[in-house]
Amino acid sequence: MILNTLETLWKTSGFYLLGTDWRNIVMIIICCVLLYLGIVKKFEPLLLVGIAFGGLLSNLPGSNLYHPEIWDAVIAHTKGYGDVMREGGLIDIMYIGVKAGVYPSLIFMGVGAMTDFGPLLANPKSLLLGAAAQLGVYCAFILAILLGFTGPEAASIGIIGGADGPTAIFLTTKLAPHLLGAIAIAAYSYMALIPLIQPPIMKALTTKQEREIKMQQLRPVSKTERIVFPIVVTIFTCLLLPSVAPLLGCLMLGNLFRECGVTERLSDTVQNALMNIVTIFLSVSVGATMVAERFLVKETIFIIILGLLAFCFSTAGGLIFGKVMCKLTGGKINPLIGSAGISAVPMAARVSQMVGQKANPTNFLLMHAMGPNVAGVIGSAIAAGFLLAVFG
Repeated sequence: MILNTLETLWKTSGFYLLGTDWRNIVMIIICCVLLYLGIVKKFEPLLLVGIAFGGLLSNLPGSNLYHPEIWDAVIAHTKGYGDVMREGGLIDIMYIGVKAGVYPSLIFMGVGAMTDFGPLLANPKSLLLGAAAQLGVYCAFILAILLGFTGPEAASIGIIGGADGPTAIFLTTKLAPHLLGAIAIAAYSYMALIPLIQPPIMKALTTKQEREIKMQQLRPVSKTERIVFPIVVTIFTCLLLPSVAPLLGCLMLGNLFRECGVTERLSDTVQNALMNIVTIFLSVSVGATMVAERFLVKETIFIIILGLLAFCFSTAGGLIFGKVMCKLTGGKINPLIGSAGISAVPMAARVSQMVGQKANPTNFLLMHAMGPNVAGVIGSAIAAGFLLAVFG
């Protein structure tokens, strides 16, 4: 009797089940490596630690926290969220917020509340640089199609080039949820590596003389401009691309909380408490999608490679258009600020400042680079909305 009980306990334990599929062991090792990168190397730790731990939980046999087969049924419309609540585990229930687009939208609200659009308003031409820096989205999309990915899958991979994690998660959950784990890891890992990825490209595509260009101080932006901007952008973009309303609407609402002057408490809550809570739910539930049988496939390798190429093409697109603007303005614009057109705020702007100051110690490009940088947030959301309208 005791032996039978012990045998039953052993055969239902995670240790026994772990030996039935070597892929779970590999995924546990991968998740531990990701935890090391997040904790020790500080690669986007606020998200990568949660993503890695979520992946760890979903790959521990017998934990029953996340069930991909339930979500396959939801996608096939044979089950609904009510079934998830009844049959799913803890992370399945948390994942509803990802699938419904709630968490990425709330993250965007926090980003909006923390973003100063003043540099963009002071230099509206920055919008063009933010648009040019979306080149990587479409280049990676084309390459993914050539590698045999479907249109929705290629669109989800391409959006990595926007360098905006919440946008990538939002679009992927709508178009290719089975690729979510790999795309999230690629997006956030490369965002953390921007200081390593961008400088060689910036130096290769600009001359020393161009990098030394000093730009004039930006004009002051009035309070009225700051308040009107999020309202006008919301109306225009959401009428143009209704599919982008969840992301851009929340982004601009957060910014309106910041700028209107009468909602300080709401702005503080969105920037801090709400942002932190949603980040926990988002990272853990996204990480849980890295189940072994779906992550350890050749497509994951393609996604990692295409994600890197997307970042490189986006950086190049911003720089090339920056050079064009430099010529058209008679050398008044430093092309380096074009590389900040990707949506990694404020890291990309800081890299522009760093490279510019190395060429000319008296150069201060940070505020000028913040214009394209925040324009990139809008640009990546619009790119996602366009792809969702086409393939959704």
